[in-house]
Amino acid sequence: MTNKEKMLSGKLYIAQDEELGKMFAHGKECEEEYNKTSYKDGAKRKEIIKKWFGKTKNNFNLTPPLHCDYGANIEIGENFYCNYDCIFLDVAKITFGDNCFLAPRVSIFTAWHPIDKDIRNSQYEGGSPVKIGNDVWIGGGVIINPGVTIGDNVVVGSGSVVTKDLPSNAIYVGNPARKLRDIAEEDKKYRQKRYNDEVLNDK
Repeated sequence: MTNKEKMLSGKLYIAQDEELGKMFAHGKECEEEYNKTSYKDGAKRKEIIKKWFGKTKNNFNLTPPLHCDYGANIEIGENFYCNYDCIFLDVAKITFGDNCFLAPRVSIFTAWHPIDKDIRNSQYEGGSPVKIGNDVWIGGGVIINPGVTIGDNVVVGSGSVVTKDLPSNAIYVGNPARKLRDIAEEDKKYRQKRYNDEVLNDK
């Protein structure tokens, strides 16, 4: 197996590799180009993301600065929004569903280093994918660790550190992130009433 194949399959690999070096250089060129764009350059930003990321849909908005290892291992769904200064260490896949919102300085790490110092000092490292479902809102400064899956309709409170899977339809907060409460049908009714009162009826 090549180091790229090992990296993407979760095996130990060496990052100082010619093929990975070219991928990394392409990612950094896209990152540099993207982070120099003006807020007026919506079409150009979209074009850069499409050549930078592994997969996108049609509607997305990522506010610079944005930092990735490769970018090629990131897949974003429809209506994706990412606020300032987010970091994606995508040595393994990072996958977002539809309608995901990220506040400033969200960090998603797929990369990890061995606990054993001799293996770690031999330059071996690994990666575990992160998967995020549909309709997820991640608060400012959240850290998501390698191998985590976040379900659908989840809210993660600001400053939380996500170390394990978060099931669907709940709010999670803290370090490590723990369930605060379910997102119940009563919440939906309240939100709909507030939307009707404050938006639809505000004429």
